[in-house]
Amino acid sequence: MSSPSRSGAFDSAVDKRVERFTESISFDQRLFRHDITGSIAHAKMLTDQGILTPQECDEIETGLNEILHELESGTFVIREELEDIHMNIEQALIDRIGDTGRKLHTGRSRNDQVSTDLRLWVRESIDRVDDLLKGLQIAFVNRCHGDFDVVVPAYTHLQRAQPVLLPHVWLAYCEKFQRDRERLADCRKRVNLCSLGTAALAGTTLPIDRANTAKRLNFDGLVANSIDSSSDRDFVMESLFCLTTISVHLSTWAEEWILWATSEFDFIELPHAFCTGSSIMPQKINPDVLELTRGKTARVIGSLQTLLVLSKGLPLAYNRDLQEDKPPLFDAFDTVTACLELAAPLVEGAKMKRDCINSRLERGFLDATTLMEYLIKRGIPQRKAHHMIGELVRLATEKSVTLAELPLEDFQAADPTLDDSVYGVLGVKNAVEAFESVGSTGPRFVSEQISMWKNRLNLSS
Repeated sequence: MSSPSRSGAFDSAVDKRVERFTESISFDQRLFRHDITGSIAHAKMLTDQGILTPQECDEIETGLNEILHELESGTFVIREELEDIHMNIEQALIDRIGDTGRKLHTGRSRNDQVSTDLRLWVRESIDRVDDLLKGLQIAFVNRCHGDFDVVVPAYTHLQRAQPVLLPHVWLAYCEKFQRDRERLADCRKRVNLCSLGTAALAGTTLPIDRANTAKRLNFDGLVANSIDSSSDRDFVMESLFCLTTISVHLSTWAEEWILWATSEFDFIELPHAFCTGSSIMPQKINPDVLELTRGKTARVIGSLQTLLVLSKGLPLAYNRDLQEDKPPLFDAFDTVTACLELAAPLVEGAKMKRDCINSRLERGFLDATTLMEYLIKRGIPQRKAHHMIGELVRLATEKSVTLAELPLEDFQAADPTLDDSVYGVLGVKNAVEAFESVGSTGPRFVSEQISMWKNRLNLSS
């Protein structure tokens, strides 16, 4: 029997080479659950509208559930000549229940069918990624109490800049991942619109009820314009942009921890279950998971690029080019999901090397900015104070000492009004304690942020 997608207008069978070139079943078969879910909802809507009888609907639903079981168990026979998962399922239904199966496609096209299936899949995938992002946030927040006594240098230009509490670093990542979650939630609003019933591009003359179908599939509303529905892949591109940003944030974290795990930094010991060795150097403990997390970001960025280029030259409405949207979409979600599945346990298992961190913490004049602001509080203009501290840093460098080790007379040479109170803001610990602005690394503010995050993530205190 010929494919249900070919009408009597054709005078010859499809060339086998064309079948191989145009098939998408090799990658879109993962949509089978969503296709069957959408088809059952469509059949029930047709029944409510009197287009199918209740008996026909029962036959269709029973047949589709049998096919679903076979697909889930791996016993379903995929036929490449039927192009895609949608035609494979429909033909299998026709083979089982005859003409009743041929009625299922009433009032819809493969264009709106594929769009709906894809929206269902993206919606489910967004929820999965959101759960994993939340788990990663929890992993960072759960570290905060145990790491509260750790002060680390924060960097700009990869040069030591100012001291911060380690939980302040952990919460910085929570903020990034929260924005990722908010972007996903906003994207989900535009994903969660039902395109089923818009048909090929103009709608249908049949008395269908699109709102009925949308409600059955838990969509929030309807795609409003049938032409737009047929051509729209904005929801795919937007979801890929969200994934790209998540990947960039994961790459930033991976890069930082790769540096921290080097002998040069020696801040952190990664869990060995997430590292690999060398085939020739027995001492090596390599951060391969982090390196691949960083590297796989390129794939996700490439997926977004692919969709943008794929869509840029297409006229309204549907064009077969859009078949190529699925491999990059699937790959991007798979890649980000795989990275996130490893990220949380890696964060949970890492150990900070407190002794190594503390032994070098006073290097780099991390308290210089705090000292400058101490002078500002004493009425010295910021630019003048900035220059004075620069001179003191140069003096300390020449003497190979820290600012706190300079004698009082050196400070008084810069400003005769200075007294012993200057030492109260010197040294890394004092510098951290001195921060007073909301959102800063001051211990009080960090404690408040930890509590806020625990409440936000529903964690016990």
